[in-house]
Amino acid sequence: MSRNLSTRKTQLQKLLGQSFLKDQNQVRKIVDSAQIGKKETILEIGGGEGSITLELVKKAKKVVCIEKDSILAHGLKDLNIKNLEVIEADVLQLFKNNKLDIKGLKEYKVVANIPYYLTSILIRNLLEADNKPNDIFLMIQKEVAERICSKPPHMSILSVSVQYYADPKTLFKVSKGCSSPQPKVDSALIQITPKGIKKNDSFFKVVKAGFSHPRKQLINNLSNGLRISREEASSCLKKIGIEPEQRAETLSLDDWVNLHNALVNHGKNSK
Repeated sequence: MSRNLSTRKTQLQKLLGQSFLKDQNQVRKIVDSAQIGKKETILEIGGGEGSITLELVKKAKKVVCIEKDSILAHGLKDLNIKNLEVIEADVLQLFKNNKLDIKGLKEYKVVANIPYYLTSILIRNLLEADNKPNDIFLMIQKEVAERICSKPPHMSILSVSVQYYADPKTLFKVSKGCSSPQPKVDSALIQITPKGIKKNDSFFKVVKAGFSHPRKQLINNLSNGLRISREEASSCLKKIGIEPEQRAETLSLDDWVNLHNALVNHGKNSK
């Protein structure tokens, strides 16, 4: 099993750019940061070789581990741990009808070291799910963690999206030397605590329009993206104290909320 696991690990790393955390001190630090209670359920995404999994099962009442790769999933199942449920699946395929479709999954936390390519879409799906987690702890690229937690004038669609639904904070850096094979960049453990806000397509239509051309002025992006006149865009911006010439990255989360409300009210009044 170990030879197959090693071979498969190499294949996955090349395909997904995935590294496995080897430093046991960092593994324990990640699990301890999640402050897991004895009655809690933990969802782990990408169990890999099980380094984090084996620490999670010591703390939680139950660990549900989603592993996409067949050999790795069977390796985890072969551990025969009573409070560990291994699901062989692509986690993105488990989001159905705005819900994470895992039987019996209600109150839970997410703790995971995920492949970098999954970061944005996974966080979005978790935060927009009807049965969203109580808390999320993810080991991701350090630069991406910084982007998620950024403030004006360095906002992005990613930071606005996460901060609208949750309170994010970077807990600590994980050196690239702690993983094998060694990635090109350092990682970080980020905590993302959902606010309980439901999916809001109308809000993000405005945000996406605003960021459609980051180097252009808001008045142009909103006018083109929302198909409204420049006069209408300018009026809504000025109404909430934002200059039409500003760029999207300079707006705070509150500014985006106020802008969305102004545009919605303008649309109602113009009918």
